[in-house]
Amino acid sequence: MPAYLTRALPILSWGRVYDRAAFGNDLVAALIVTIMLIPQSLAYALLAGLPPEAGLYASIAPIILYAIFGTSRALAVGPVAVVSLMTAAALSNIVEQGTMGYGIAALSLAALSGGILLGMGLFRLGFVANFLSHPVIAGFITASGLIIAASQLKHILGINAQGHTLLDIVVSLAGHLGETNPITAVIGILGTAFLFWVRKGLKPLMQRLGAGAGLTGVAVKAGPVAVVVLSTLAVWGLGLADRGVRIVGDVPQSLPPLTIPSFSPTLLGQLLLPAFLISIIGFVESISVAQTLAAKKRQRIDPDQELIGLGAANIGAAFTGGFPVTGGFSRSVVNFDAGAETPAAGAYTAVGLAIAALFLTPLIYFLPKATLAATIIVAVLSLVDFSILKRSWDYSKADFAAVLVTILLTLGLGVEAGVSAGVGLSILLHLYKTSRPHVAEVGQVPGTEHFRNILRHKVKTDPHIVSLRVDESLYFANARFLEEKIHNRVANDPQIRHVILQCSAINEIDLSALESLEMINERLHEMNVRLHLSEVKGPVMDRLKQQHFLTEMTGQVFLSQYEAVTTLKSLPREDQA
Repeated sequence: MPAYLTRALPILSWGRVYDRAAFGNDLVAALIVTIMLIPQSLAYALLAGLPPEAGLYASIAPIILYAIFGTSRALAVGPVAVVSLMTAAALSNIVEQGTMGYGIAALSLAALSGGILLGMGLFRLGFVANFLSHPVIAGFITASGLIIAASQLKHILGINAQGHTLLDIVVSLAGHLGETNPITAVIGILGTAFLFWVRKGLKPLMQRLGAGAGLTGVAVKAGPVAVVVLSTLAVWGLGLADRGVRIVGDVPQSLPPLTIPSFSPTLLGQLLLPAFLISIIGFVESISVAQTLAAKKRQRIDPDQELIGLGAANIGAAFTGGFPVTGGFSRSVVNFDAGAETPAAGAYTAVGLAIAALFLTPLIYFLPKATLAATIIVAVLSLVDFSILKRSWDYSKADFAAVLVTILLTLGLGVEAGVSAGVGLSILLHLYKTSRPHVAEVGQVPGTEHFRNILRHKVKTDPHIVSLRVDESLYFANARFLEEKIHNRVANDPQIRHVILQCSAINEIDLSALESLEMINERLHEMNVRLHLSEVKGPVMDRLKQQHFLTEMTGQVFLSQYEAVTTLKSLPREDQA
C-alpha cells in the first residue's frame, strides 16, 4: 500500500493489523468512555448555549471522522469545556441565545474552524501552535476554568445571570441572589459535593473494601452517571419540576440530523477570528494530550495529520447538528487508562452515544440542569492551576508577566481577549528574548581544544583576538544588537586585530542579519580588524555561499574554534597589525 495513502488515512495502517484482542480492549474502553461522555456531552452543550442534544450530536460523527483521519490511538474527540465557553462567548456577541440563528451560527463556527484546521494541516502549518507558550496556555485555561465554574452557579442556584467575564458574572449573580430556588440549590450543592468526593474519596474507600482496580476505576468514572440517575429520579418522583427546579425537558429521540451551516459572508466574517482562536486553542490542547499519551506506548503523533483529523471532525460536527470540538484531556486519559488500543475505541464510543441518542433521551427529561452544572464545575476546577504563577515567577519574570496578563485579561475582558493577548504575548516574548541573544566571549580551556565563557571558566585568551559565541540564530530582530555588541567590544581596545564569531549555535542567518554581518565586516575593516567565522553549520554555509559576503570578508572561515585561534596566533606579527 502506498505510503502517502496510509499517511493521509491512518486507519489503513492500524486497521490492517486489527485483531480480536484489540477489539476486546477497545470495546471495554468505549463502554467506560460512553458512560462518562453522556452527562459531559449534555453539560457542555448547555455551556455553549445550545440544546443538550447538540452535545450528543457533536460526539458521534466527529469521533468517527477522527478515527479515520487522526493519528492518536487514545485521543477522544468531542465537546470540551474551554472550547464550549469560547463558542458561547463568540456567538452571544452576534446572535441571541436560544434562537434558530444561534444554532446555525454554531454550525457555521464549527465549519469555519474545521476549514481552518484542514487548511493548516494540508499546508503543514502545525508549527503555528508553537507560538502559544505553555505558561500562557496554562494561564488561559486557569482563568477560563474560573469563568466556566462561575457561569454555572446560576444553574446551581436556579437563578438568571449573564456575563462573559468574571466580574460581569459575579455582579449578575449578586443581583439575582434573592431569587435562589432552595430545592435547586440543594440538588446542585449536593451533586457538586458528591462528585468531588467521588474524585477524591471513592477510590480509597473501594480499595479498603477490597474492590479490584478495574471495578474501582469504572466506579469512579461512573460517578457523574450516578448523580444524573439519582437527581433525575428525585425530580421525577417528588415532582420537583413543578416547584421551580429547571430540567432538561424534551430531547429529540433521533440520530444526528443532516444540517447545513450558513455560508453568509457577513456571518463568516464575524466568526473568522473566534474560529481561528478556537482552532488554535483546540489544537494545542489536543496535540499536547495526544503526544503525552502516545509517548507512554512509544507511538508517534503527526501534528499536521492531527490538524486534518480535527478539521474533519469539526466539519462533521457542522453537518450533523453539533458545534466546535477537539480532543478532551479527561476523556482521553480515561480512554487510555481503560485500555484503548486503536482509534476504533472512539468509533465504538460513537455507536454507544448513537444508541443513547436513539433510546435513552426520554429518560433524561427530568434531569435537573443543576446536576449538569455540577458536572461542569467539578470537571473544570481540576484545570485551574495557580501554581503556574509561582513556578513562572521563580523561573522567569517575563513568563510570569505573560501568565499574569493572560489570566487578568481573560477574567476581566473575556476569553477572546485573553487568548488573543496570550498569542500576542507569546510572540512578543519570543521576539524580545531572541532580539537580545546571549553572546559570550570565550577563551580556551587550558590543556583542551574546548572554548568556554570567560566569565564562568578559567580560560586562556589572546589580547589580539576576541572570540564571540552567538547562542541564537541571526535574524532581523537581533541583527543590530550583534552589531552594537561587537562595536562596543572592539572600539575601546586598540590591541584587537581579529574577531572570531563562533557560529556553532547559529541555525539560520536571514537577509537582514547577512546585511548586518556585511556592515560589521566593513566597520571592523575600517578599524584594521579582521572578521572570521568558525564552526559554521552546513545549511548556513550553503546560504552564505549564494551571496558575495564570504568573498568580501576580510578574514577566513574555520572548521573549528580551536583551528581559528591556533591559526591566527601563528600569523607573523606584521599580519597581526
